Amino acid sequence: MTFLPAACYTLSRFEKKQFCSTLAGVKVPTGYSSNIKSLVQMKDLKLINLKSHDCHTLMQQLLPVAIHGVLPKEVRNTIIRLCYFFNSICSKIIDPSKLQQLQDEVVVTLCLLEKYFPPAFFDVMVHLTVHLPREIKFCGPVWLRWMYSMERYMKILKGYVRNRHRPEGCVIECYIAEEAVEFCSEYLANARTIGVPKGIEERIESRSGFKVIPIDYKTLCEAHYYVLQNTTVVDPYMSKNEKWLQAEHKRSFSSWFKRKIETELAHPENTISQQIRWLAHEPKREVLSYSGYEIGGYYYNTRDHDSRSTTQNSGVMVEAESLHMSTAKDKNPIYANMLYYGVIEDIWELNYTQFKIPIFRCKWVDNKGGVKVDENGFTLVDLNKVGDPNDQFIFASQAKQVFYVNDPNGGRWSVVLTTKPKLYDRGDVCDNIEETPSFSRGLPESDDIDNEDVAYVREDCEGIYVEEDTTSRKKRKRT
Repeated sequence: MTFLPAACYTLSRFEKKQFCSTLAGVKVPTGYSSNIKSLVQMKDLKLINLKSHDCHTLMQQLLPVAIHGVLPKEVRNTIIRLCYFFNSICSKIIDPSKLQQLQDEVVVTLCLLEKYFPPAFFDVMVHLTVHLPREIKFCGPVWLRWMYSMERYMKILKGYVRNRHRPEGCVIECYIAEEAVEFCSEYLANARTIGVPKGIEERIESRSGFKVIPIDYKTLCEAHYYVLQNTTVVDPYMSKNEKWLQAEHKRSFSSWFKRKIETELAHPENTISQQIRWLAHEPKREVLSYSGYEIGGYYYNTRDHDSRSTTQNSGVMVEAESLHMSTAKDKNPIYANMLYYGVIEDIWELNYTQFKIPIFRCKWVDNKGGVKVDENGFTLVDLNKVGDPNDQFIFASQAKQVFYVNDPNGGRWSVVLTTKPKLYDRGDVCDNIEETPSFSRGLPESDDIDNEDVAYVREDCEGIYVEEDTTSRKKRKRT
């Protein structure tokens, strides 16, 4: 019997449970991918029934998070570097000047893989990654040439098969019938085509869970003040009374603004717009509340709705200008943009009679102690560390969707992953080109490429015993 110690890329049983538990607990936004939880088999600690797009999502977004805290640091960083490379080349926008940098990085990544993984791992597919940046330089972005659209269409064609003994004939007949129906439907107004699966824009309503609810006057004033503070047409009134606003803040600006507009309206030659006239009046006490809302290519839900769903659509991020002071006695504060992360508690539409304004009431994470960036560039947030409870509203149009994955290292931290908007065609032609959001703010360093102190075996994992093949040894002796 020969004892073989565990290699540096081997996962212990505890790490396998941690890896699978992380993926089993992932809830992604609607349309992001399939239900990841259904792909994890906790009994055997393995992944099952992976489709090509599931592998795409795992490789580019979820795998680096799932291995966050397992495997030795050197091996983990090497895998993260490979995931970062695929995330970069699959972006819809690629800077040609950075292709050479990607080429150099993937060469270093493959050298690191050769250090930690056995020769059997390196087949021709692994080697072909070296040529991908050069291929992009000649052929353009990857997303214009990949096969996902063809694979989705193959699913449609396979659905045409009714007689498994004559699949080609079934596909041809159904295809011709569908083409004829679609051709005729172009001449009929508001006709629904037959045989074509509904797109996500038809399966998802722009608004759901509608109801009218009364809210308390204090909350209404806070929401109304936020609308005034962030509306362009109100800016002249804000700037003229800046010092006064700093002293009075939210307490009485709404009532002052209302009196100011009424005074100006008393003059016959006033130039007050209809929007300012209605903004000067407070919105109605009854607001329109929704559990789901689609805006800007994102579909949002409230936290309560997400707790009963297999998806997570309540995470939001907003970039806002905030006041920064070095100390409490700082007399020269500065304004700077910061990213804020939170969860949607309520989705409201404020009714100003002539128009409605959609807003989100969120719980925001305190940036002072609830947000950090680790050594691998992951943004971590503590959702239990809530910031200012008096500053909880944003416009629905200001939000960007994110989702949170529990940090495999345990504790109260969650990893922030961003999504890209999906602009659905609801009658207007819309074309949105955005980068594929990265899971990390930067590439892990490769200082260990010449490090000879790296352990290639793991002492904290169980090895295996291998029986020697005595038969082949005897044959060699006879010959």
